[in-house]
Amino acid sequence: MAARAAGLLATARGSLILLLLINLFNYIDRYILAAVLPMVGVEFFGEGSQADPNAKFKLGLLSTAFLVAYMVAAPVFGWIGDRRGRWAIIGLGVIAWSLATGGTGLASVYGAMLVCRIMVGVGEAAYGPIAPTIISDMYPVSRRGAVLAWFYVAIPVGSALGYLLGGILAAAADSWRAPFYVMMVPGLALGAMCFLVPEPRRGASDSGASAGRSPKARDYLVLARTPSFVRNTIGMTLMTFAVGGIAYWMPEFVYSRSPGEPSTAKLARVNTMFGGITVVAGLSATLAGGYLADALRRRFPGAYFLVSGIGMLVAFPLVIGSVYAPFPAAWVVMFGAMFFLFVGTGPTNTVLANVTHPSMRSSAYAVNIFIIHALGDAISPPIMGAIRDRTGSWDGAFLLCAAAVLAGGVAWLTGAKHLERDTARAPTRIPDP
Repeated sequence: MAARAAGLLATARGSLILLLLINLFNYIDRYILAAVLPMVGVEFFGEGSQADPNAKFKLGLLSTAFLVAYMVAAPVFGWIGDRRGRWAIIGLGVIAWSLATGGTGLASVYGAMLVCRIMVGVGEAAYGPIAPTIISDMYPVSRRGAVLAWFYVAIPVGSALGYLLGGILAAAADSWRAPFYVMMVPGLALGAMCFLVPEPRRGASDSGASAGRSPKARDYLVLARTPSFVRNTIGMTLMTFAVGGIAYWMPEFVYSRSPGEPSTAKLARVNTMFGGITVVAGLSATLAGGYLADALRRRFPGAYFLVSGIGMLVAFPLVIGSVYAPFPAAWVVMFGAMFFLFVGTGPTNTVLANVTHPSMRSSAYAVNIFIIHALGDAISPPIMGAIRDRTGSWDGAFLLCAAAVLAGGVAWLTGAKHLERDTARAPTRIPDP
């Protein structure tokens, strides 16, 4: 049995499935906290007139703590991933974050939960910048957009399952802690499987790629001189700011607008609805964006940027409508907003792979991760929470996200004219040893 499993994982499809499953639990572990956030807030900060006036800001910091750890550790693991065996690094990271997820459920005070979220971030940093580079080594440029789209469907599906499972398990156990205990187990199993997978040769699927050498510090300046990488990172930062804030606070926003007394059952209903919207809209949009961009690439060399940018422009008014539309019509508008926000997920991550040399892809993804989280979803939840604390309304917070969506779409559209040249030059940007 073990030999058969190892044989399957040695194939490109088997490795892709394992990476997709890990990415799925990656996002489940991130968003089960958002699903139970109202219950966590009541336990740690009280409710009603006795509640801490800065409660929303402090709850937002739980997301920031995770993301700061993730973005700071990612360049370290990216550097290691360009020089050492990548599957072993991934396996250790998955096991580490799974243990920290279980620890989150054990936290009895706010400070302990903060530390656990930091450790989840460190564990995920060992995975985030390295996994897409393995996929890029297994699949050529012509198929990479569609394959990476399948990999990144874990973002909406895992996020949605985080809401769904978080709400359902918390309601079933009448405790917000239960989801964290349950999710730890499959994570540990997936982490152990990583040690069975052989390492693919770097650049194996890049036509014309030079052997290169281990990148030196000056080589990373190539990223700053690659217009497609720069514009893509700007767009992804703005998109991450918006989606991170919306995903973190939307269940709380809907929960506060829904009729009925606060309860775990009400929270489960809200998370089930929002989770269902996220999984259907996100899954269909991520796959559609990846396949559409690959199909259009022959006619429009900048298709990865065009598909992503247009999606953001369409999402802009829908994000605004999600705040002001009455229920149940708001659910329909929210579905449209989530669909067009996720259209660019596959194409923009494919751009990162296509415009960087194979020997420094892990570091390129790590640099991108650092920037998009440092200026994106690491700061948007506490900023939105602070706006809500000061104004007593969520309107301004969500309008800020809408503005970021519009600006991100413009940034991606301006990158389209550079993409063909940057992709052609990427395989030879690092000199031969």
